[in-house]
Amino acid sequence: MIDHMATKLFTATARGKFSGLGITCRCVLGKGGIVGALQKREGDGASPLGAWAMKRVFYRPDRLARPDTGLPVVPLREIDGWCDDASHRLYNRPVTRPFEASHERLWRDDHAYDLIVELGHNDHPVVPGLGSAIFFHLAQPDYRPTEGCVAVSQDDMLKVLAVSTPGTMLEISF
Repeated sequence: MIDHMATKLFTATARGKFSGLGITCRCVLGKGGIVGALQKREGDGASPLGAWAMKRVFYRPDRLARPDTGLPVVPLREIDGWCDDASHRLYNRPVTRPFEASHERLWRDDHAYDLIVELGHNDHPVVPGLGSAIFFHLAQPDYRPTEGCVAVSQDDMLKVLAVSTPGTMLEISF
């Protein structure tokens, strides 16, 4: 259970509402809907139900200034990726490209990954196939559903990051 009094908490709902700490905005979740965390599967397009630690922020330094946040911040590089091959030992971990196994490019042509918050889903321990690269990132201009992540506008993301610190949680809820 989450101790709502001791933890900073944001909530993203299937109805497209993101809220917490005095911030309310539009959001989008996975195209596969919301599934229980233990039912989440690699490639299903679903967002995992539950509360996930906001761990660290990655950002595109060629497009944005370092975001103001209490979370750890990492500038992205063109060679950054995230392993999504459930049979690989680095599954659901950052990797350096080129990389021999299936992976997601973090340095993208669109702007969705200009700001990425790593969420603590399936990370301690990592369970092969239970889902990888569940991020809080920027929404596409048309707010189309994600592959399982939570996404908001850049302006809203910057407001969220400004009040986030280690221990801040993002809850995915119906």
